[in-house]
Amino acid sequence: MANNTTSKVVLTTKNYLAEAKMRNHFAVIDEPVNFGGDDNGPTPVEYLLTAIGGCVAITLRMYAERKGWDVGEITVNVSQVKNENGSYLKEEISFSKEIDEKQKTKLLEIAGKCPVAKMVKGETEIVSSIQ
Repeated sequence: MANNTTSKVVLTTKNYLAEAKMRNHFAVIDEPVNFGGDDNGPTPVEYLLTAIGGCVAITLRMYAERKGWDVGEITVNVSQVKNENGSYLKEEISFSKEIDEKQKTKLLEIAGKCPVAKMVKGETEIVSSIQ
């Protein structure tokens, strides 16, 4: 049996205001006023950055718990950096408890295994169709 995770997004007729439904949860998507929206919610890019940060933090917590490591709170700041060569995503990960160098190396490796980050890196095919 397939395990399908879905999100339904409906762009309303009000500028760029979109409504999303995921399982029993709802979210609003919009653009800032300077991009023609009404700033009623985060942008799609902000949601993507949040999804990466959330996934990385959860992946790290699951790994740390399996190892019996108390790393405390995990903070992941994800930002889109634009420069003359294009753009890239930058993750800054921190822990409220001390970690040693061996843990740091392993946790950095595990952060790259987060399913959302893997999708963004192009490891998941997107098949589009118009219904």
